Amino acid sequence: MGDILVLMEGIEKSFPGVHALSDCRFELRSGEIHALVGENGAGKSTLMKVLAGVYAKDAGRIVYKGQAVDIPNPRAAQHLGISMIHQELNLMPHLTVAQNIFIGREPRRRLRFLLDEDEINDRTQQLLDMLHLRLDPRAKVADLTVAKQQMVEIAKALSFNAEVLIMDEPTAALTESEIDELFRIIRQLREKGVGVVHISHRLEELKQISDRVTVMRDGRYIDTLRTQDVSIDRIISMMVGRTIYETAPEAPDNADREVVLEVKNLNRGNVIRDVSFTLKKGEILGFAGLMGAGRTEVARAIFGADPIDSGEVYVRGRRVHIHSPLDAVRHGIGYLSEDRKRYGLTLGMDVENNIALAAFNKFVGALGWVNRASVRQTARRLVDALSIRTPSLQQQVKNLSGGNQQKVVIGKWLTADTDILIFDEPTRGIDVGAKSEIYHLLNDLVRQGKSIIMISSELPEILRMSHRIIVMCEGRITGELSSAEATQEKIMTYATQRGGIMNAGASSHSPADPAQSRSA
Repeated sequence: MGDILVLMEGIEKSFPGVHALSDCRFELRSGEIHALVGENGAGKSTLMKVLAGVYAKDAGRIVYKGQAVDIPNPRAAQHLGISMIHQELNLMPHLTVAQNIFIGREPRRRLRFLLDEDEINDRTQQLLDMLHLRLDPRAKVADLTVAKQQMVEIAKALSFNAEVLIMDEPTAALTESEIDELFRIIRQLREKGVGVVHISHRLEELKQISDRVTVMRDGRYIDTLRTQDVSIDRIISMMVGRTIYETAPEAPDNADREVVLEVKNLNRGNVIRDVSFTLKKGEILGFAGLMGAGRTEVARAIFGADPIDSGEVYVRGRRVHIHSPLDAVRHGIGYLSEDRKRYGLTLGMDVENNIALAAFNKFVGALGWVNRASVRQTARRLVDALSIRTPSLQQQVKNLSGGNQQKVVIGKWLTADTDILIFDEPTRGIDVGAKSEIYHLLNDLVRQGKSIIMISSELPEILRMSHRIIVMCEGRITGELSSAEATQEKIMTYATQRGGIMNAGASSHSPADPAQSRSA
């Protein structure tokens, strides 16, 4: 690591009713990857937005390359060499890669009203070559994957000659291979002397990528440590102020013999291929696999969100025909999407109405009037039961933390009296404390006799929470494991087993032999 690039001291920031930052400090050196961690609401993004000129600080000082500076807006930050890539990417999908990178700074021809597209594309190609990125400058951003869009944002930042690059949750929507590529780029920037700030909830990434880690809690600075000198458990303890573990206690093994859901020979194009399995009452059935394996597609098909080509679904032994989510809810099936903000919640509505949303007909009287008292009573009961932290039932859900938003979605499906719950990436984007609460909540639900399908890309989560684990690859079920027999190695063997197929529905009590499956 080199000289100090950024020093922030005594930073204060308040919003109406919220003291977001209190006496915060942060230091970044050249050629350093510095992880910034904390629970939702700890102030990580707010502190970095102050550095990037998005927010004006109320007090404190910022020293950049040895000089005290004022950063009133993002343009001033970019002029200094400070760029921030936000969690919600800031690109224009209808424009090309090159046009996005040089928007507002386009080289022009002799006639000043004409853009020099050739020059824009040439400059972009030079940037992409420097980063060893295989991207076409003329490609439309709308046609790129999220990972490649992120690479465009990095190239855009470097086009400003950025010496400080702030990345907010850069790996949240990436596959493992895409994360590896991102980390390659980040390490390359470190070698060039760029200081990189890496904000992430995925603590397992810290050891892979960061040199130092700064922990924040409740808008305050806690400590900065060399990553190699601190354990993940110690970081978690500093984040939450108490001893807590990312994994929950063992899932209660009270699954009985009653099959509440059976799927037979489900097919949809190439994304779902002859999928069969069973779900028992009081069971957590984990679905594992690499990105694109077909897990979410199976869940959406069962829920009626996507049509199927063929297959049968049985609920408590009776065949049902599910053509829409409304049909699924009528049969007691709820689906918590991995994109809760888009598909699980109405962000502009309050907590009370979101909880009632999936079963609003229950609160409508004979004359069409909504029984507001009943809605409020139900919402209050579930807010208390699920420990949803909200100032009031009238708080808009967009203002809640990720963990509390997830609890509101759970409350919505409990209001609808659903006994079969499909959780798709239930802890994605949720901090470690809220993650533990979600785990305990899932265990409480199965103790009450609910049945859960849990789709997760985090193997420790799948291993700890599931009674049985079904593994998919390229639209097929390639293996099934009991919790006692499952390991990360076995799951990854099945998850990469494109040719080997094992119909888990045909043998719900014994796992396949990886060697046999490979030779199948």
